[in-house]
Amino acid sequence: MLAQELSVGEVARRSGVAISALHFYERKGLIHSLRTAGNQRRYARDVLRRLAVIRVAQRVGMPLEAVAQALAALPEGRTPTKADWARMSARWRAELDERIALLQGMRDQLTDCIGCGCLSLKRCWLANPGDQLAEHGEGAQRAGLTVTKGA
Repeated sequence: MLAQELSVGEVARRSGVAISALHFYERKGLIHSLRTAGNQRRYARDVLRRLAVIRVAQRVGMPLEAVAQALAALPEGRTPTKADWARMSARWRAELDERIALLQGMRDQLTDCIGCGCLSLKRCWLANPGDQLAEHGEGAQRAGLTVTKGA
């Protein structure tokens, strides 16, 4: 084994990532390995930095698909640099800010709903958001179809 290549066990030990997770990340195209003549996985040393990027991104809630897209934008096999990380994290920060705003809005809507206490599925704007046909009455309102209570 060349000095720059690491076994799956060595990568797991040094990165703190389970071997099963390494195999999963490889299936998802996030990391790559070479195979020995005996079909054992060997990883280039730069996989440790890729794994660090993956783990940090996951800890802040970034989906693996977003991580895969960011890593795919790097030239094949290149270790993410400080500049690469700055670009990735800036983009992810903007996405996280959007998610935080969305979650805060959802929390505020839930607070309003709890305060209302009606639990009406017919008129509740939270249970039935954007119901533009509600002003025309209950039941089906399209194509002349109306449903009466008890029908």
